Amino acid sequence: MKAIVQEADGPWRYLRGLASIETTEFLLEAEEMDYNTETGYAEARGNVRYKSYESGVEMRAERAEYYVNETRGRFYEVSGSSPAKIDARPGVMRTDAPFYFQGSWAERVQERYYLYDGIITNCRLPKPWWVLKGSRFDISPNQRALAYNSRLVLRSLPILYAPVFYKSLERMPRKSGFLTPSIGTSSRRGFMIGTGYYWAINRSYDLQYRNQYFTSRGFAHTVDFRGKPTARSDFNAFVYGVNDKGLQQADGTRRKAPGFLLSFNGRTELPYGFEARGVVNYLSSYSFRREFTESFNEAIFTEVNSIGFITRQWSAYSFNLVFQRNENIQTEAPGDTIVIRKLPQLEFAGRDRKIEKSPIPLWFSFGSAAGLVRRNQPLFQTRQFVERLDVEPRVMTALHWKGFHLIPAFSIRETYYGSSVDKGAVSGENVARSSREFTTELITPSLSRIFDAPRWMGTKLKHVIEPRASFRYVNGIGNFEDIVRFDGMDIISNTSEAQFSVTNRLYAKANDGSVREVLSLQLAQRRFFDPDFGGAVKMNQRNVVMSSIDLTGFAFLDRPRNYSPVVSTFRANPISGFGVEWQSDYDPLRGRITNSSFTVDARISRYLISAGHTQVHCVPLPPEGGWRPGDVDKCTDAARGAGSFLSPPANQLRWLAGIGEENKPGWNGGFFGIYDYRTGRFLFGNTQVTYRTDCCSFSVQYRRFDLGPRHENQFRFALSIANIGSFGTLRRQERLF
Repeated sequence: MKAIVQEADGPWRYLRGLASIETTEFLLEAEEMDYNTETGYAEARGNVRYKSYESGVEMRAERAEYYVNETRGRFYEVSGSSPAKIDARPGVMRTDAPFYFQGSWAERVQERYYLYDGIITNCRLPKPWWVLKGSRFDISPNQRALAYNSRLVLRSLPILYAPVFYKSLERMPRKSGFLTPSIGTSSRRGFMIGTGYYWAINRSYDLQYRNQYFTSRGFAHTVDFRGKPTARSDFNAFVYGVNDKGLQQADGTRRKAPGFLLSFNGRTELPYGFEARGVVNYLSSYSFRREFTESFNEAIFTEVNSIGFITRQWSAYSFNLVFQRNENIQTEAPGDTIVIRKLPQLEFAGRDRKIEKSPIPLWFSFGSAAGLVRRNQPLFQTRQFVERLDVEPRVMTALHWKGFHLIPAFSIRETYYGSSVDKGAVSGENVARSSREFTTELITPSLSRIFDAPRWMGTKLKHVIEPRASFRYVNGIGNFEDIVRFDGMDIISNTSEAQFSVTNRLYAKANDGSVREVLSLQLAQRRFFDPDFGGAVKMNQRNVVMSSIDLTGFAFLDRPRNYSPVVSTFRANPISGFGVEWQSDYDPLRGRITNSSFTVDARISRYLISAGHTQVHCVPLPPEGGWRPGDVDKCTDAARGAGSFLSPPANQLRWLAGIGEENKPGWNGGFFGIYDYRTGRFLFGNTQVTYRTDCCSFSVQYRRFDLGPRHENQFRFALSIANIGSFGTLRRQERLF
């Protein structure tokens, strides 16, 4: 006990002026205090201050009644703070500020605190951005907090009421409970409202269920099930489905797109160093994905891929047992898909190992694969799984002389198929393919020169030229048309080709001595000495061979040719915060650029601009029977499928403009858009405004989809409260800021 003036009357002690009682657990201070040493009762008055050393709770009050021996008491006209648990979940806004509270009175009973007719916030007082008002709060520090008859108030605007609000304060918050509600609007779905429940099954498993009701479309359900069965295994299963009642049409009918999607990924370690991994995806229909996905990239993605494998790595060998299913959706028509399955495929490979006692340095490696494969598509399918066996041993050497490096390699490849192609259809006749491949790569010394740099770039510039050359010869494949095409293994053809490339790089040395690449330009082209690749390339068809697509993804062949497109990549970063990249293919056979991709990014202070343009020029293939009179605009004929083009035409502009910084208080705003020049439509637009404080942020977003039959406007919002979570329909991964 301490005080300027102390008086005693039996067990009572009357403390006046800077009175205090302190133990190892707490400190109680006031202007004056009456304390009974027998009962441990203390009455404090005037500028009362209480601090718990264990929990970190601090309170100030006008008056307090406290039982020292029982660690309980009451505080009147109280305010204070409690340390906040920092929520480490991704996407949760964080703050180091404690939780502040005010109330008519508060009570401590052992390790629990009760606050009546009060507020709680982690914003700075006296004008907090948000408060949680409640008739009663029940708080157990480092465990949980409960609020009864609570209202979430943003400034003076009530936005949410909850009879009971629960928040875990544990270091590992895995408590079952209801999730925050979500609200939004959509021109195609109507008013959207939803809630959910989180179930912490045990330490190893949890399940999250959410439902949303669309007034125009029906109910949507989401289930996310996670588990960690052992210390060396984990999985995550996700299911999303909509019981679509259909979009009202002008004629009174409803156009429905019900369905669901499923995603699963997991891994586990097996005995003897083996490991199993898997990613499984299932989509009921492409129309469902396009109608109900919240991501533009997902809405236009036409593939559904799944893979599972068991793998083992040694120092010189690798083993894989692969189960794979790849589905490429051509149109929305039922069954109009290309499905390729590997069930299973066994792969065994050996890395480069040096052959001892060789007169020259030699390295030996091999690859092998054996399994069952199947392909299904309209008008073409394997009736059953096809046996496929592939073996390729390879030997390589490396020769060095005065900065020159020559790396030749030779391999023999034998492939067996249980079925073959006969006149465009799959037959039961097996086929064997034998090939020999010789490759060599020449790496020459780099050429360089140093210049004085402009003052704004630094002190010195270094120009480096890196030439490269390679040669590839493949022979023995005389039955290219007989091979069923499943993957890249099956499009290997005869070839005799040389590739030349040169890369120019410009480095700048800054005043502080650091070096960075400010400019680069790479050019590459191939010379084909066998223009039709051993008869694999047919006129006026979309031919796919390995020699063309491994150079550029757009170099499909519609005729024999001696030269590939000139593939170029240009990058420039002259100053910090500014970058340009341009990739293009120039086709000398057609005398023009066939495809180009250009992007520019700039960041100056709080301003961000990013723009990109992608264009693939149309190269039509003649229809069966050749061109007819009147076939003028052959690239805009909607009746012609993607197979009618050498490469499907595209012409799109994407841009992003924004102001602000994500993790700093103040206003942030941004716009992202995708415009298609071919259709003259904005395929996707996203505008967002965010205001961020030290304790919360509020975001409003408008999105528009214009994809085929989907013309949709959405308004979504999110209120993020530091260390608590988010309210609304705008998910963290979908925000611009």
